[in-house]
Amino acid sequence: MRNDMILLCLAYVLSQFFRAFLAVLTQVLDADIGATPADLAFASGLWFLVFAAMQIPVGAALDQIGPRRTSAVLLLIGGGGGAALFAMATTPMHVIVAMALLGVGCAPVLMASYFIFARTYPPARFATLAALMLGVGSVGNLIAAYPTAWAAETIGWRATLWVLAAISSLIALGLWAKVQDPPKAESAEKGSVFDLLKIPALWFLFPLMFVNYMPAAGIRGLWIGPYLSDIFALTTGQIGQATLVMGVAMILGTFCYGPADRIFGTRKWVIITGSLTGAIALIGLTMFTNTGAVPSILMMSVVGFCGAAFPVLIAHARSFFPEHLTGRGVTLMNLFGIGGVGVMQFGSGKLHNAIAPTDSMLAYQTLFGLMAALILIGALIYCFSEDRMD
Repeated sequence: MRNDMILLCLAYVLSQFFRAFLAVLTQVLDADIGATPADLAFASGLWFLVFAAMQIPVGAALDQIGPRRTSAVLLLIGGGGGAALFAMATTPMHVIVAMALLGVGCAPVLMASYFIFARTYPPARFATLAALMLGVGSVGNLIAAYPTAWAAETIGWRATLWVLAAISSLIALGLWAKVQDPPKAESAEKGSVFDLLKIPALWFLFPLMFVNYMPAAGIRGLWIGPYLSDIFALTTGQIGQATLVMGVAMILGTFCYGPADRIFGTRKWVIITGSLTGAIALIGLTMFTNTGAVPSILMMSVVGFCGAAFPVLIAHARSFFPEHLTGRGVTLMNLFGIGGVGVMQFGSGKLHNAIAPTDSMLAYQTLFGLMAALILIGALIYCFSEDRMD
C-alpha cells in the first residue's frame, strides 16, 4: 500500500476512535466534571452534525485543491486542537466544544481516501477498496473500547487525551508531507452539489444512507455504555470489553460487505438483506431489553455487523456521479450517512431524558424500537432504487 494511503488509514483510525470513545468514559466524565449521559449524547451528536456539515466544503475542496491540503490542515486544527481542549475540560460545555472541533478535524479523512480511489483505481474495485479502508481504519473503534478504558484507569483520561492530541498532530504533518493529489478531472465542466441533487436515482438512496449507520454508530458510540451500566450494572472495564466485541463485529461486517456486490452481482439486494437483519436484531433488543448482558451484547454486535453497508451504498451512489463531481458526490453521501447519526444522537438524548427518570428500561426499549422503525422505512424506500453495478 502507498505511504500516503497508510497515513490516511491511520488518520481514519483516529476518526473512528473519536466518534466512539465517549461511551467508555461515561462514568469517569460524570464523576470528574459532572457530564451526564444527556450531555455526552449532545456532544456526540454535535461531533456527527459538524462532521456532516463539513462535507459540503470538504467536497468542494477535494475537487478544487485536492486531498493533501484538505486533510492535513483540518486534522491538525480540529484533531490536534480538539483533543487538547478535551484534555483540559473542566465542564460539560468544554467537552461539547472539543467534540465539535474533533468533528471538523475528522471530516475530510475518509473522503480524501475515497476521492483518491475514485480517481486512481478502476470503478469496479471501488467498493472493495472503500470497505478495506473502512475496515482497517475501524481499528480505532477497538482502541476506543477496552484499551481506552484501561488507559483511563491507568494514566487518567486527561493524559490519554493529551497523547491523542500529539498523535493527531503528527499524523496531520505526515499527510501534508506524503499525500499525493490525483490528477484533476479532464472534464472542463463545472458544477455543484445541486447538480447531484437533480439526479432522481439518488433520492431512493438518500433515506437509507441517512439511517443505515445510525443504530450501529449511535449504540457503539454512546448508548452501549449507559445501557449496560443502567440495566446490568456493568463496570467501566466490562463495558470496554463489550464495546470491543461490538467493534470487532463492525469491522467484520465491513470486510464482508466490501466484495459482496461482486460475489452476488448486486448491490441493492446485499444492502437490503443486511438492513433487514439489523432491524430484526434491534427489534430483539426492544423486546428482550433486560434478558441478560451477553444476549444484549450479541444483538448489538449483529446491529454493528449489519450497519457496515456504508461503502457499498457509496459505491452504488458513485455509479450515478459525473466524474467532475466525484469529490462532491462522495461527501454528499457521507453528509447523509453521518448527519443521520448526529440527528439521532441529539434526539436520542432528549428522548432518553424524558423517559428514563420514571422507567429506565422503557427509555432503552423506545430508543431501540425507534432505530428499528427507521431502518425498515429506509430499506422500503431503497427497494425502489435502480440496482447498478460498475
